[in-house]
Amino acid sequence: MNPAPKHFKGFSTELIDFFAGLEEDNSKEWFNTHKKEFEEYFMTPAENFVLELGSMLKTLSPGIIADPRKDRSIFRINRNLRFSRDKTPYKTHLAILFWEGGAKLESSGFYFHLDKNSLMLGAGIYKFTKPLLEKFRESVTDKKKGREFSKAVNQVLSKGSYPISGVHYKRIPAGYDSSHENACYLLYDGLWTGMSSEIPKELYTVDLIEYCFKKYRDFLPVHEWLVRNLS
Repeated sequence: MNPAPKHFKGFSTELIDFFAGLEEDNSKEWFNTHKKEFEEYFMTPAENFVLELGSMLKTLSPGIIADPRKDRSIFRINRNLRFSRDKTPYKTHLAILFWEGGAKLESSGFYFHLDKNSLMLGAGIYKFTKPLLEKFRESVTDKKKGREFSKAVNQVLSKGSYPISGVHYKRIPAGYDSSHENACYLLYDGLWTGMSSEIPKELYTVDLIEYCFKKYRDFLPVHEWLVRNLS
């Protein structure tokens, strides 16, 4: 059982300052010197945010997982350096995922991404595994599931300027009809929708909860289709 939601009061300008400082000096020495700011301005409000918004999201999707532990809903700030040319040790943003399904990165979810300049909110699956990709292609070209997919996409598009993203391939895969009404989605290797903007004033108040909830509600049809057909 998750602990009861605590009162989220908003993130602070000190968090933005923390990101700016870390971007300027991305070193273990700098981070260790500012560990207190990390805990106070990054982790504590992020944990409260996950609990409070997660509780609200369960009214939309009862199966949503909102787990405030590090590397669960709240992504680690430490970067994985094993296969990266960039050896800076820390990310300079806060990333949070509320997901529905099994493995976190293989399930559709609602994403929150904050850096010193912008806020990005999204929903969907960023990159399909090979089995999920095959299942997605079969589903979007299925008569019934494909029709439901088009309806879900149109519902999201009607809510605002929310692009449907994920194009990766240049050619329709072999064995599929290029004239199918959903053929363009066969070029996708993930599927998500969302928005990005300058940091809104709501970030610094409790109103951020409602701000994000309304956006995620707009994205819900795409999330529900993915959960229904790919989980």
